Formats: sequence, C-alpha cells, structure tokens
Amino acid sequence: MLQNNLLQKVSQDQMCTAIGVKVVTSNEIILLARAAGYDSVFIDLEHSVMSIEDASRLCSTSLLSGITPFVRVPYECGSGFVQRVLDGGAMGIVFPHISTPEEARRAVSMTKYPPNGQRSLTAALPQFDFRRIAAKEMIPQVNAVGSTVFVQVETKMCLENIDAIAAVEGVEVLLLGANDLSLELSILGEWEHPRFRDALKLVAAAARKSGKVFGIAGLYSRPDICRHAVRDLGARYVLGHLDIGLLAIAMNKNVEQLRSLDTKP
Repeated sequence: MLQNNLLQKVSQDQMCTAIGVKVVTSNEIILLARAAGYDSVFIDLEHSVMSIEDASRLCSTSLLSGITPFVRVPYECGSGFVQRVLDGGAMGIVFPHISTPEEARRAVSMTKYPPNGQRSLTAALPQFDFRRIAAKEMIPQVNAVGSTVFVQVETKMCLENIDAIAAVEGVEVLLLGANDLSLELSILGEWEHPRFRDALKLVAAAARKSGKVFGIAGLYSRPDICRHAVRDLGARYVLGHLDIGLLAIAMNKNVEQLRSLDTKP
C-alpha cells in the first residue's frame, strides 16, 4: 500500500510538516529532512531551475526515506508536464494560481486516473518500487492516496470562488500562499492587515465546510500566525521553510558566531 504522510496525519487530526526544496538537487537534502523529522517535502518546479529529472530523483529518495514528496508545477504547465512529474515519483501536485472551479477541475483531471480524471496509464512506477502491478490494483491506490491535489490560494478571484473551488471533487488541499496572496490584495507582507486575517479565516472555513485540508505556506518568519492557523483555524499542512532560506539563516548565524570570536571583551 502507498504511504501518504499528509493523509495519514490528517486522519489522526495531526499536522503534517513540510520542507521546501528549490536549490539543492542532491539526495542529501532528503536524508537531512528525514533526520530532522519532516513528514513531507515540497519540491518547487515553479520558482526554480530544477528539471523533471531532478524532481524525480528527489521524489524517489523521499519515497525510500518514508517522506511523502509533493511537487509544485509551473502555472499552466499542461497535462503532459504534470503526468511526467507524477510518473517520476510525486505523490501529489501543487497547482499555483488556481482561480476558478473550472481550473480546479482541470487540475484534478490531470492528476487522477479514470474514472476520477484523465491521467494516462503506465506501468512500473517508482511509487511501487518499479514493480509491475495490475492496473485494477494500482489505480484505486493512486487515486486515493498517491495523487494528492493541492490548490494554491493566491489570487483575489480564488478567494471570491473559494467555496466552489473547495467543493470540487478530487481537490484535497487548499494551500494558502501568503506572499502572492498578500501581493494580490495590495498588502504585501502586511500579515496583521484585516484583509489578510480575513483571508485566512475564509480559506479555513471553506476547507472545513467541504472536508478538505487547510494548509499554509510563505509565513516562514511568523510562527505566531502559523500557530494561530493550526490551533484556531485547523490548518493541518504547514510548509516550514525552503532549503535556501534555511541555509541563509544558518550561514548568517554562523558568521555572527565567527565574528564574535574576534570581539574584545
């Protein structure tokens, strides 16, 4: 059986943690994530120069490490691109800039096998260790737990259509993208602004109403808001930070420590 840490955590009313990967393409980043205790990895093909081959390698390592790999694809990348990412080992796809129920339905169609969607069938997937499994056994598993559909909430139109988008069958996660959404709302980075706080509540309520997972991303420097989203609004998927951000934080701290060595008492 396929293992999806997000769905397993949600079934137990627990939070699923994630680390974003956009610059480090070697397997070591996944092993470090496992050692740190992350539940999932968010591989970013939207805002990076990583290739599908890079993503597939990271996905395969994640699967072997017990960390669930999700991949964010570029906006309007097309069903062929999505299929290659899924065939390469992704356990779910993050679709950015979804604004309408029709776009959400297309996202589901690209990601799920019939009768849930129109994904093309192939054999020997990395999700099953490249073993040949009968389609009648594979398809239900992949549709249920191996092809999670994330709709990224980051446009004003998405907020306006959020209840209808959340109600789309096959959409499993409403992931609020804080940075792009605040930019769209003309309040970039103003996390205390009433419009942003209202957006958090709106997306959380839509997820709760339709039985979908509420997730948050982009609030890496505001653990207080993340805590509010998890404890008060029911968020169950949290993107903790990106690899490049964590490297920058650690390097800055290390330089501070080094410079302190030469500081006279």
